[in-house]
Amino acid sequence: MTSRAIIDADIQVSDSLNLRPYWLPFTANRAFKQAPRIVDGAQGFYYTTPDGRRVLDTLSGLWCSGLGHCHPKIVEAVQKQVAKLDYSVAFQVSHPGAFELAEQLTGIAPDGFTHCFFVNSGSEAVDTALKIALGFHRVAGQGQRTRLVGRERGYHGVNFGGMSVGGIPGNRRMFSGSLLPNVAHLPHTLDIARNAFSRGQPRHGVEFADALERLVAFHDPSTVAAVIVEPVAGSAGVLVPPVGYLERLREICTRHGILLIFDEVITGFGRLGAPFAAQRFDVQPDIITLAKGITNGVVPMGAVLVRKEIHDAFMSGPPHMVEFFHGYTCSAHPLATAAGIATLGVYRDEDIWRRSAALAPAFENAIHSFKDARNVIDVRNFGLMGSIELSSRPDAPGARGFEVHVRAFEQGVMVRNAMDTLQFCPFFTQGAGRFDEAFGVVRRILQTLE
Repeated sequence: MTSRAIIDADIQVSDSLNLRPYWLPFTANRAFKQAPRIVDGAQGFYYTTPDGRRVLDTLSGLWCSGLGHCHPKIVEAVQKQVAKLDYSVAFQVSHPGAFELAEQLTGIAPDGFTHCFFVNSGSEAVDTALKIALGFHRVAGQGQRTRLVGRERGYHGVNFGGMSVGGIPGNRRMFSGSLLPNVAHLPHTLDIARNAFSRGQPRHGVEFADALERLVAFHDPSTVAAVIVEPVAGSAGVLVPPVGYLERLREICTRHGILLIFDEVITGFGRLGAPFAAQRFDVQPDIITLAKGITNGVVPMGAVLVRKEIHDAFMSGPPHMVEFFHGYTCSAHPLATAAGIATLGVYRDEDIWRRSAALAPAFENAIHSFKDARNVIDVRNFGLMGSIELSSRPDAPGARGFEVHVRAFEQGVMVRNAMDTLQFCPFFTQGAGRFDEAFGVVRRILQTLE
């Protein structure tokens, strides 16, 4: 029997669901198909499984659905839209929803952000932002600025641009020979030795930003186009910026004429108690990438916000010519814009920014209760983002975290692990009592985890 046949023979196939054809993303496919975790419904804070069990979602979807699943106002908006305009040509033609959503987004953006470019995901938003940065310098007469700077442990999606500036080794390793050239990386800011169990921003580590000064001096500042960072790194395990760190990055970029890009795919739309992390930290980037919470995860969508001077630099040449040769077939898709407009309406009408900020202290206290838990070496949090880092088994890095994920699902709680880091992202509208429900299960698992 061939190895392929052996694998297929081990996959569970029921009368109603063939697991073989689907290659799941970011998933241990062989382990999953031996013991699949399937949901077929969701409402509020819970998923439901085909056998009727409820599973409490502790990650708001995948950092997406902070308003709760199947919010009726968003569902209704999408249902109405699909019956009226299912698709609009995206190039040289548009539809009212695109302009309305762009106006609303720029209305809640930091001062100076006047234009919005729509895409379909965070990965596309990042690659679009990188192209805007390179294009801006070219049209501004500084075409020599071609170098991009990312950060170790940064996650900026999985397209080639985002992978190149990203800094998670496992995401890069298989494709290392084909990543973009002219990319450098800052050191990450995680410093457990000095900052373990910090509540909010760590006190130590502002000096990590000084690496940017050394890096641009080494490569020649006039060759650097942009620096991209997540204000709070999410997928790498909630890495919170030390006090003063983002401010110093902004200072260095300004001094050398380098664009600063904030990847707010996770931190945007109230996750930190303000519309965007740029406002929460009071640090002004030049470009902001968005996705996830823009539609509450209901329809795939992303966006790039830019400052007026960046947009206007492209608006030259004959007026009948395309100014920026970039876009996607489904940019500003009518269903996505309908979901986005409805989502922004809920953020406004249900006072979400304030409610998010008000819930954060209870979340902080709940997650830091794990300081004395078995195998826990760090707890980190900021706003409604948090992580519990476990020590790794010497012979099996990631195994402890994966076991928590599997066992928690079996006990009715959805917990995401990134290797041995457990990640949590509460709903904006949940009560503090949900923390007891979720963390009680996690604590019981940790007490018996080898």
